[in-house]
Amino acid sequence: MFWYQILFLALIQGLTEFLPISSSAHLILPAQVLNWSDQGLAFDVAVHVGTLIAVVTYFYKDIVQVVGDWFASLAGKGSTAQSKLGWYLIIGTIPAGLAGLIFNDFIEEYLRSIEVIAYTTIGFGVLLWLADKFGGVSKDEYQLTWRTSLMIGVAQAIALIPGTSRSGITMTAARAFGFNREASARFSFLLSIPLISLAGAYKFLQLLTSDVSVEWGAIVSGVTLSALSAYFCIYFFLKWLNNIGFTPFLIYRLILGGVLLALVYAG
Repeated sequence: MFWYQILFLALIQGLTEFLPISSSAHLILPAQVLNWSDQGLAFDVAVHVGTLIAVVTYFYKDIVQVVGDWFASLAGKGSTAQSKLGWYLIIGTIPAGLAGLIFNDFIEEYLRSIEVIAYTTIGFGVLLWLADKFGGVSKDEYQLTWRTSLMIGVAQAIALIPGTSRSGITMTAARAFGFNREASARFSFLLSIPLISLAGAYKFLQLLTSDVSVEWGAIVSGVTLSALSAYFCIYFFLKWLNNIGFTPFLIYRLILGGVLLALVYAG
């Protein structure tokens, strides 16, 4: 990989993993539109590790409290809002985990095309905007139930389709169920931790069983750049979300989807 490919792909992964614009779409497109060779399995693992470091670092205090209270509840020391949130994160992760195991090969073979990405980019962008416009604002993440966390988890499973956006569709579902913008984003980011961990572990196992050569310079750069860009992305997104809403992301997705459709039908 050339230095500019490493820089571009690592920054794109870090920024788009948590913005509602689809990281998978932005990582697939350079190879297909710019004719770049695939970045490879080792680099995929690196940028996943980077984004995981970012979200764990940002929510470190919340994670410690949730994990501590969850284990305390298992030991019979009573249930708290944080321990319940721990259960809801587990429930919300199950649908995507199962869907990934069942449909991963099908998605890899049939759905990683520019045309699919174009339609999902536009369609799920519109859904996000509608959910934000008509959703309630009264609930925070501590008012989740097992039913709402399961439905948000089902939405997360749909994000396996490239162009959907994992963060986008989980925020869409949360807003549709009446959760405010900040709560929707926070739960979406916390929900990403087990899923990114599982995806990274799966890719790492693939890497161990393959004969792929590892460019360690690219790996270190990928981890560092994706971690830094993801951390600042989370910080500024949560800081500005209540003021800017989701309309700018809808506009971006409509433009991106339109450009992609133009490429498809012009070719």
